Amino acid sequence: MTKTLADTLAARETVYVNCGHAMCCKSTKLDIQALINRLGSGHGSMHWDLVGLFGCSDCKAAGRDRRPVFFTCIPHYEGQQRERNRDWKPTFDSTK
Repeated sequence: MTKTLADTLAARETVYVNCGHAMCCKSTKLDIQALINRLGSGHGSMHWDLVGLFGCSDCKAAGRDRRPVFFTCIPHYEGQQRERNRDWKPTFDSTK
């Protein structure tokens, strides 16, 4: 099953696109809702689904050669922790 932009939005993940040029390394947070509005909610959200859509405007303006971009996905840790600990109950050993 392919992960979609709708899945990424629902999971509240943060995604950054990063320039792969060593002279630049610019990083920009993606607006997932804006991508959904442009590409549709069913569009894939994995690297190969998005890599061709992005290029670095700073490198282009500086006349540097185009390098592939890469992505950083940061999970919504607070939500994962809340779900993981939902049924957790502390136990205390009174024999110590």
